[in-house]
Amino acid sequence: MGRQERQVRRRRPVHLMSTTLLAILDQAYDRQSWHGTNLRGALRRVSAAEAAWRPGPGRHNIWELAVHCAYWKYTVMRRLTGKKRGSFPLAGSNWFARPTDAHADEAAWRADLVLLERIHRELRAAVAELPSSRIDKPASGAKSKKITNAWLITGAAAHDLYHAGQIQLIRKLTPPRP
Repeated sequence: MGRQERQVRRRRPVHLMSTTLLAILDQAYDRQSWHGTNLRGALRRVSAAEAAWRPGPGRHNIWELAVHCAYWKYTVMRRLTGKKRGSFPLAGSNWFARPTDAHADEAAWRADLVLLERIHRELRAAVAELPSSRIDKPASGAKSKKITNAWLITGAAAHDLYHAGQIQLIRKLTPPRP
């Protein structure tokens, strides 16, 4: 086997890995897959009032979950690209206070859904542009060498699906609106 053939063989699995990571992200967010409803599907046709309804004291509502998902997509994207910390469009981190029943505004809810979509596209672009040599390397700022860029990316997809399930449960609990 010649040198050029060895290089091609080494690159093929990495390209496949990048393609697979993008497919995993897409399936968890907005593409059809075997597992059922993804995050975007769970948010489809949710009104501002439904998104703002809180299932119990101290529990997060759908609106907060959607923005939380946007924030963690941003965090993974930032770690992949080296983007400056604190550049998320909303002040704060992790959980963001969003409107409750009495203050649900459709325009504000739609704006936060647009934010989620935009951040997902930015994460997807960061994964697509990630050099193949960095996929299995430790992630920027990782406390352990076991936390690779691939691990962060698959974790972002799992995070979307986890919260998609929560959103579906909250929707079933939401009282009917008059």
